[in-house]
Parts: sequence; C-alpha cells; structure tokens
Amino acid sequence: MYSNEEINSAVASGALSAEAAASLRAHVAELRSMPVANEEQFRLVTSFNDIFVAIGVVIMLVAAGAIGQAIVGAFIPAPPFPNETLSEEALEAAWWVYMEQASYRSAWQWALGSALVAATAWGLAEFFTAKRRMALPSIILLLAFVGAIFAAIFNLGEGLLRDVPEWVGAIFISFAGLIAALGAWLHWRRFMVPITIAAGTAALAVTVIGLIAAGLYNTGFEDIENVMLGLTFVAGIGVFLFAMRWDTSDLQRTTRRSDVAFWLHLLAAPMIAHPVFYSLGVMDGGDAVGIGQALAVVAIYVLFGLVALAIDRRALLVSALAYVLVALGLLFDRFGAVELSFALTALVIGSALLSLSAFWTPIRSALVSNLPPRVQARLPESALEGSALTA
Repeated sequence: MYSNEEINSAVASGALSAEAAASLRAHVAELRSMPVANEEQFRLVTSFNDIFVAIGVVIMLVAAGAIGQAIVGAFIPAPPFPNETLSEEALEAAWWVYMEQASYRSAWQWALGSALVAATAWGLAEFFTAKRRMALPSIILLLAFVGAIFAAIFNLGEGLLRDVPEWVGAIFISFAGLIAALGAWLHWRRFMVPITIAAGTAALAVTVIGLIAAGLYNTGFEDIENVMLGLTFVAGIGVFLFAMRWDTSDLQRTTRRSDVAFWLHLLAAPMIAHPVFYSLGVMDGGDAVGIGQALAVVAIYVLFGLVALAIDRRALLVSALAYVLVALGLLFDRFGAVELSFALTALVIGSALLSLSAFWTPIRSALVSNLPPRVQARLPESALEGSALTA
C-alpha cells in the first residue's frame, strides 16, 4: 500500500502524472465504496520489516537508558540500608536519609539515561526516518526523543532541586515541557514526521499548564485538581482548533498536513473527553453515578459523534468510548439487567460503531448538507456530495 505522501512524491518527481494519481485515488475509493478522504488514512506499517525494525529500535533505546543509569551508578553508589539494630527513632531517621540519597541517585540515573535515549533516538532517526522513511519506527523514535528530553530535564531538576516548594517544581516541569517542545521543533525541521507537531503541542500544553499551576501554588490555592482538569479541557479545545487549521489546509486529505491533523485530533480528544466525563463522576463508578449522569454521558457521546461526523475524524469517538461503556453498563445495571449488563453494553456499542462505520459517508453527507455553506466550505470535500455546494 502506498501512502498519499508517496503518491504526491511520485507526481512531483514526474514518475506519475497528476491525472493518473487522481484516477488511482478515485479507483481505490470506488473499490472501497468510500471516498479516500473519509478513511482517515495514515501509514503505520507497510511490511513486517517495520515491526522487525521497531522491535530493534525499542531494544536499542532500552539499552541506551540502561547504560546511562549504569554510568551514574558507577559514580554515585547506592546508599547502604539502615541498620535494623538501631533504636526506633534512630532507625526512622536513618530510613529518611536512605530514601533521600536513593532518590538523589535515581534522579541522576534517569536524567543521564534519558539523555542517552534522546541522543540514540535522533541517531537512529537519521537512517530509519530520513533515509528509509519507515513509519512505525519513525513514530517510536520521535516519541522516545521528545519524551526522553522531557524526562531528562525533569529528572535533572529532581537531582538539583531538593526540598523546594511545589510552585518551584511546577515551574521546572514547565521548563522541561518548553525544552521538549523545542526538541520537537528541531525534529520536525529535520525529519518532518507528522506526529511531531502533536508531540510538540503536548509539550507546550504542559508548559502553559505548569506555569499556571505554579502561580496557583504560590498563592496558596487549594483546589488545584479541578483547576487542572479545567485547564486540560481548555488546552484540548485549543489543540482541536489547531488541528482544524491543519485540516482545512488540506480538504482533500492527500498531503502530510492531513496526517499532522490526525495526530493533533488524537491528542485533543482525550484532553477534551477526560475532564468532561470525570466531572460527571464516571470515573468513580458504582453508586456515585446516577441515571441522570449516565444519560448525560450518553448524550455527550452522541454530541461527540456528531462533531466527529462533521469534521470526518473518529478520534473523539474512540477517546470517549471507555466512558460511555461504563455509563451504559451502569444504566443496564440500574434497570435490572445485572448479569447481562456487560453483554448488552457491548452489543449496543459494537452495533452502533459498526453501523456508523458502514454508513459513515451517507450519514455524514446528510449531516453536512444541513450545515451553513460557510461551514461546509471548511470541511473535507468528500462530505459535500449531494450537499448545497455541489448543486
């Protein structure tokens, strides 16, 4: 299977005409009985060699991290265990010293180990991403690179900053997020892996939320958890709008911009869904969720489904799936179907998802045709069949 990016590259090099590329896409859409844009394509695995290389990449990254930890261990030996023969008070003090020293050693081990993981990920990407253009290994290497940068800076702070106020720790988390975002930007400039923009955006979101948390901690604000949920929701909306900006720049979904939007939507979906459903008490489960709350979860999931249909992205449906499964299970349980609650929930959700997948295009066309023309013009063109814009 060839990706849209590879087809575009063939057109740019003259190996394939633009007309032939368009005919190929139309033929594939006819075979699948669904427009190519509606299939939300992204390349993950082209052959078993991708999986083979991905396994090797993971092993190499683990080895790099282990080597970094071993190097630190050679310079900072593990603290000795406290002597159990000490008095109770002295033993408690000895354990406190031991935990502090062990934490200090562990922080430096993770800092150097993460730094070596980041360096290894970049080096491997020079071959498997820049030259071989292998999708799955490239995704793993990008995530390892950005995540390792964040972990290295965060653990460096753990090693350097001891017994500091919470607001100072929040600022250092923000700093780690900012450096990780800078690393993602450099990675994008060099390799242009579509998931990189989502990784950098996530790092920036951590930076902003961390700074706000630092300010709240510094003022003595106590209800940090609910504020963090609200900030995560707002950040999710921002990521969603950013994803739509990439989407609207490629309405036919034939370029790398569409792949970038896919990963951004995949990032935005849980950031939006989790705070909403958490605030309804779904995560508490059991008697904490009433019938009204369960019905609200189902109604919100239907709303998510309408948004997913309109923008032709399934990420919202997938991210909210676990919550609606819990809510439906509780509803069936409340109405007496205790033994069959799981089976009925799976039957209803499975049937709904399969039906939606089978009739995605006509349902979406009917929905989009009732939207204002200005909105229709900013949606993928495959949804406009039969709508006012094609009249």
